[in-house]
Amino acid sequence: MKEIYEYKEMIFSLVRRDLKGRYKNSILGFFWTFLNPLLQLLVYTFAFAVVMPMNIENYYMHLFVALVPWIFFASCLTGGARAVIDQQELVKKVYFPRHVLPIAFATSQFVNMLLTFVVVFVVLLISGIGIDLVKLCVFPLVAFIQYFLAMGVTLICSTISVYYRDMEQIFGILSIGLMYATPVVYSLESVPEEFRNALLLNPMTTIIVAYRDILFYKRMPDLQMLFITLLESLCILIIGWCIFAKMQKRFVEEF
Repeated sequence: MKEIYEYKEMIFSLVRRDLKGRYKNSILGFFWTFLNPLLQLLVYTFAFAVVMPMNIENYYMHLFVALVPWIFFASCLTGGARAVIDQQELVKKVYFPRHVLPIAFATSQFVNMLLTFVVVFVVLLISGIGIDLVKLCVFPLVAFIQYFLAMGVTLICSTISVYYRDMEQIFGILSIGLMYATPVVYSLESVPEEFRNALLLNPMTTIIVAYRDILFYKRMPDLQMLFITLLESLCILIIGWCIFAKMQKRFVEEF
């Protein structure tokens, strides 16, 4: 950890490069940060509010406050698989703690999510739903719990993909399945009670429900469930860290 801290400038540089270069040479550039989730919102709203209506008032906002954090998690699951592979020339030529690469990737996705939430806050105010500032105080806690979870997932996926390149495609399929196993396009209350506990085994379920409680329903999330999810996320982060530390010694041999 001390060595990672000493390379903090490299992490900041990689995050900055990723945020600047993501839409380089595109006409709309950085505005795609906001347009991408908005376009996905239109597609899902049409599917689940028009074609297969969910009977939820202000469904577009019910979906929006969950879709933004889900995109962050899905990006770490799928894009995180390439966090090391895409930097293989750097890995082969320069010494630095390899943990820097997945940390920088997950952090850039996290910053991207926070920027997109600015749009969410604006839409909440314009729509008349509004924001409860007291409940909003819990928002940073939920965001950082998700950050720890996403960091652990990125560490695991980036390690496995170096050794098994097919896993990148499998992670993409897994992301789709997990989305429907998480109450993103539907509410947790709509799930039959006998299946609800099974969904709660997924830490993203608690995180998505917490975002929705704070921003859509303007109520305090279940702090006990958040604490359990924090422990789960830290466990996944520690497991990911240990797997990466053990396997990164042979990265150069695999490139």
